[in-house]
Amino acid sequence: MKAIVLEKTGGVENLLYKEIEKPVIKEDEVLVEVKAISVNPVDFKARIIDDVLTMVCGEQRPVILGWDIAGTVVAIGNKVNQYEIGDRVFGMVNFPGVGNAYADFVAVPESHLAKIPENISFEEAAASTLAALTALQALQNKVKKNDRVLIHAGSGGVGHFAIQIAKNLGAYVFTTSSAKNRDFVLSLGADEHIDYRSQAFEEVMSDIDFVLDGMGGAVLMNSIKVMKEGGTIITLPLPVSDEINQEAEKHKVGITWLLVKSNGEDMNTLNTLLESGAVKAYVSKTFAFNEMGKAHLELESGRTVGKIIVTV
Repeated sequence: MKAIVLEKTGGVENLLYKEIEKPVIKEDEVLVEVKAISVNPVDFKARIIDDVLTMVCGEQRPVILGWDIAGTVVAIGNKVNQYEIGDRVFGMVNFPGVGNAYADFVAVPESHLAKIPENISFEEAAASTLAALTALQALQNKVKKNDRVLIHAGSGGVGHFAIQIAKNLGAYVFTTSSAKNRDFVLSLGADEHIDYRSQAFEEVMSDIDFVLDGMGGAVLMNSIKVMKEGGTIITLPLPVSDEINQEAEKHKVGITWLLVKSNGEDMNTLNTLLESGAVKAYVSKTFAFNEMGKAHLELESGRTVGKIIVTV
């Protein structure tokens, strides 16, 4: 089968196309013939930075990057009982860990998958994995009806899912983005938009119950200023400085760092949200498997709206 192998960190030229053996599945795994792959910021960061690659994949080298897949089940382990050959499935594979997603076939634990709703394409399903899981795991059990919620970078991969999930939970949603993406984030259900280039969000809002921060640094520090006492900030970047933690403690605001984890139950929640239309994935660009380098560079530009997909 075809796979894209990374032997050492560096530029996109280090994504090497190779013929390798199909994976052998374990008793609790299924073999998925991959139809679509979602590419995330962690993909290109792991490709470039040794510490990130080691943090998410361990010491294994060479390694096959990627975690987000959608495809068809072609073989099942003898302890698998949720799936049959021919099922369309999607999931985030072994994150954190080695997902091996950049390949024709991927061995996936049954517990990391869900079935793809009939109304959802492989591309849309692949898009609704790591980014959607991050948003779901950040918001569920923390946001309730009528909460005032601020989603930073609402037009991005995580942000565009977070707006929709927060609205589904009954929240009043503020979001930041550039002016050109205002209509997009409002179409997702955001109640108010802040153009981060022309407005300081900390000057135009207050009494926020919950913030989802994908930026860190000054954005995270300023988010503390808009919070209600006892409010919660979920932040995705590392590190959180001592200064920020001290400021949060002073204002009685909780800050928690989140690293998304593979979870089949959460994937089934996303299945329900996608099937009902409560959540929709926005795919801004699609690349062929032999254009993985272009997909990385597109995402690396930092201007992506929604998700980048690679078809296999």
